[in-house]
Amino acid sequence: MGSNFLRKYYYCHLQTYETRLLVTHVGNFTAQAKSLATHQQWRAYARFPSQLSKTRVPNTLSPPSRSFSSSSSSKSGFLGWYLGNLQSRPLITKCITSSLIYVASDLTSQMITLPPSGSFDTTRTFRMAAYGLVILGPSQHFWFNSLSKILPKRDVLTTLKKTSMGQTIYGPIITTIFFSYNAGLQGENSHEIFARLKRDLLPTFKSGVMFWPICDFVTFKFIPVHLQPLVNSSCSYVWTIYLTYMASLKKVSTT
Repeated sequence: MGSNFLRKYYYCHLQTYETRLLVTHVGNFTAQAKSLATHQQWRAYARFPSQLSKTRVPNTLSPPSRSFSSSSSSKSGFLGWYLGNLQSRPLITKCITSSLIYVASDLTSQMITLPPSGSFDTTRTFRMAAYGLVILGPSQHFWFNSLSKILPKRDVLTTLKKTSMGQTIYGPIITTIFFSYNAGLQGENSHEIFARLKRDLLPTFKSGVMFWPICDFVTFKFIPVHLQPLVNSSCSYVWTIYLTYMASLKKVSTT
C-alpha cells in the first residue's frame, strides 16, 4: 500500500507541475502576443502621422494660394473696379472720368496762371466739370463706338482714316462747342461768342494739328474700343490746360 500511495502522490504532483508549466507557457505566449500586438499598433500609429501630413499637404498649400489671390486682387482692386464699372455702366463711367480729368486740368491751368495773391475760380472749375460730364463724356462714348463700327479694322490705312476723321469732324465740332459753352456761361452774347471763335478757333486748330494726330493714331491702333475714351481724356489733360487757358481769356470787344 505504501508504494501505491507514493505512486499516486508522485503522479498527482507530476500533473500539477505539468499544469503549472503549461499555464506558464500560455502566460508567456499571451504576454508575447500582447507585446507584439502593442508593437504593431505603435508602428501603425507611428506611420499614421506621416500619412496624415501627406494628406494635409493641399490644405497647407491652400492658404498661400489664397493669400496670393488676395494680394493679386488688392493690386488690381481699383483697376478691376473701374473696368467692371466700365463694362456694366459704360456711359456714366466715361462721363464721370471725363469730368474728373477736366477738373484736374482746370485746376492745373489755374495753378499755372494764378497770380501770387489770387484765388481759385471755383465757378470756372464747376463749368469744366459739367462740360466733361454732360458734353464730352457722352460725345466720346458715341464717337468711338460709332467709328469702330464704321471702320472695324486696325490696319495702318484704317487707323489713318480714323485719325483724319477725328481731325476734320470730331475735333473741330467739340472744340467749337467747348469755346461756345464757356463763353455763354460767362455771360457773352452771340456776337461776342462769334468774335471769340473767330479769334481763338483757328489758332487752337493749328496747335491741335501738332498734338492730336499722334494721340489719335496710338488710340485707334493699339487701344481697345471701350478704353479709347479714357485714353482720349488722358491726352485731353494736357490739351485742356491749353484750352481752359484760351477759354478764360477776356472776351473780344465788338465795338
